[in-house]
Parts: sequence; structure tokens; C-alpha cells
Amino acid sequence: MFESFSIIFTISVAFNYINSKWIKLPTTIGLLILSLVLITVVSLSKSIIPNFYQFFCDIILNADFKTLLLDGILSFLLFAGALHVNLSALKEQKKSILLFASLGVLISTFTVGGLIYGTTLLIGLDLPFIYALLFGALISPTDPIAVMAILKKAKLPESLSVKIEGESLFNDGIGVVVFSGILLLAKATGAHNGAEVSAEIGVLFLEEAVGGIVFGLIIGFIGFKLMSSLKGNSNLAVMVSLAVVLGGYSIAIMLHISGPLAMVIAGLLIGNKIHIADHETQIQKSLNEFWEILDDVFNGILFVLIGLAIHLLNFNSSHLILGIIAIFIVLFSRFIAVFLPYSLLKHEESKPLKTVVVLTWGGLRGGISVALALSLNNSTFGELITYITYVVVLFSIIGQGLSIGPFVKKIMR
Repeated sequence: MFESFSIIFTISVAFNYINSKWIKLPTTIGLLILSLVLITVVSLSKSIIPNFYQFFCDIILNADFKTLLLDGILSFLLFAGALHVNLSALKEQKKSILLFASLGVLISTFTVGGLIYGTTLLIGLDLPFIYALLFGALISPTDPIAVMAILKKAKLPESLSVKIEGESLFNDGIGVVVFSGILLLAKATGAHNGAEVSAEIGVLFLEEAVGGIVFGLIIGFIGFKLMSSLKGNSNLAVMVSLAVVLGGYSIAIMLHISGPLAMVIAGLLIGNKIHIADHETQIQKSLNEFWEILDDVFNGILFVLIGLAIHLLNFNSSHLILGIIAIFIVLFSRFIAVFLPYSLLKHEESKPLKTVVVLTWGGLRGGISVALALSLNNSTFGELITYITYVVVLFSIIGQGLSIGPFVKKIMR
């Protein structure tokens, strides 16, 4: 795994250099496109240089995308993203963010699941309703890694940017909990009755979501207190922050609570407390510089891996058709999932419908959706779900990501 990680990291640095020097796209989009170009060349070499092709296959398989993301770099990326979010601005939009990250995810899950199930019946594909719901659950959360990386260059109005960033930070944790609950239903056998499964899902939610938030507050508070006692020892403060992420995420997994939610809460608490207590001093500067670099490193690895892993999918025309239809289903469901919660709130915006449209288009999908889809590979319908997930994610990152800036300027005029 170390060899695969090292090679993917080297490729991501090379692509980052090429993109920064000549292509000048948002980093995540540039890396993904260059990875797709590389893997196209690799795939064409299959019959000419089979050993070269097999070498790349082994790299991707050994990297273990799902484990690497969900049990590894996700913790760093979420903490780094939350570290730089203004908590005061987040509090102003707390009602919107809370509704989008909870009710919105549930609405989207069932809307996507129902429409995908109906579509499979129309085009003659076999996908049970519970697995259609699983696809709805994994594709509904907007990806904080994709969203925050692309929004850096999109120059959205602050209120919109905070809504999209805040939602994406929290709804991936909620989405994983919803996905886990539906997966529990899918695996339920005759030994489980409805009441037992419902009770298990309720306990799962309390353990994962509530437990993750409480645990994040605890480790974030401890981390901040340790850092603030260091009196300018910035190197040790950075090490403490690393311990919060590595140790905290590992303990969260052992306690069966949401590591992603814990990292978001800890990052928000430490980032904002350090900013207040240690404004413009060496500790704050060192933390920001270290986590910005680490954020760039792991973002590069993630999006290169997304691009390179696509060649492991077997081409299937009916799966591709469903994937293309799924793009429109996911966008429609995203609109409904934003519009309904948004209509429950009072708004300062003079054009609320346009805001809903922007939030719909700005809800990007990314690595978390791919990782959750790959976790289903051992199931009968895993290949189909992974295929359509990839189609939606590629369109989301490249199509929506490239157009979000111009789209906002045009629609908000």
C-alpha cells in the first residue's frame, strides 16, 4: 500500500505542477482531468504493453480507495477544512445548514432512490428498491473536499459560500449514518423483525451522529487547551493538532461513533478558539500553513485516485445510460432537498429561488460517494451502483465545478 500511495502522490505533484504552470484550472478539476487523460493512455496500452497496464491496475487495487479515504485521509481533509471556517458566519446560517444537512439529505435520499428504482424498471435493469435507496444515500451528501477546494476560486457571495461550505462539512457525516442505516436494512435477514431493525438504526444514529459531535467537542477542547498552554511553541502545537486528528479519528472508529463529524467539530472549535486567543501569533500562523499544505497534499492524492480508478470499471451501455439519467435525477432531487427546507426559513435574500438554484448547482459530489459505492463491491448490485456513482461524480466535479463561478454571476444578476 505504501508503494501505491507514494506513486499516486508523485503523480499528483506532477499534475499539480502542470496544472499550476499551464492549464490553470481549479486544482481538483485539473488533477481529475489530467488523471483521466493518463488512464486513457494507460488503457490504450493494454494490448501493446500489458505489463504497464497491469502495473497501474495493481497500484489502484493496492491503494484500496475506500479504506484510504474513509479510514485515512478523510480525517485530515475535514479537520483542515473546518479549521479555516468562520464560526461566527456559520452561526448566522445555522438553521439553513442544520436543515440542509439533515432533512435535506433524507429528502434527497428517498427522492433519488425512488426515481432511480422507477428508471431501472423502465429500462429493464434489476435493482431492488433498498439498493436504489443505498445509491440515494451515498450520492445525496455534498462532498466537503470537492466543494471547499472549488469554492476557493469560485468567488461566491459570502452568505452563499457559508451555506454551501457549512452544509458540506456536516452532511457527509449524516449521509454516512443514513447509508449505514439503509445498509443494515438491506442486510437484514428473517431473524430481524421491523422493530428490531428500527431500534438498531435508532441506536446507530445516536451513537454515530450525537456521539461524534460530543466526542469532537471533547477532543477539540482538550486540543485547544494544550495548544494555548504552549506559549509560542508552534512546532509542538502542530503536533498536538495532528494527535487530535490521528488519535481522535482512531478512537472514534473504536467507539463506533462518527469520525467525520468529530473532526469537523474539533476543527471548528480549535480553529476559532486559536484565532481569538492567539490572533496573528506564531502558533496560529504555523497551524494554518501546516494544514493548508496537508490539505493540498491529500486533495491531490484523492482526486488523482478518483481519475485513475475509473479504468477498473467494465464498460456497460445500459449502466452508462442509467448513469446519465442519474445525473438529472440527482440534480432534480438536490433542488427539492434544498427548496423544501429553505421554504421553512425566513430569508434575507431578495431572490430566494435563485439562491436555491445556486445551492443546487453548487452541491458537488466527490470522493465520499465513490468510497461508499466501492464499499458495496462485494454485493450483487455493487458494480451497477459504483458505475452510476462514477458518472454522477465526474459530471459533478468537472461540469458543475467548472461552471459554478460563471453560473452564479449570471443567475444572481
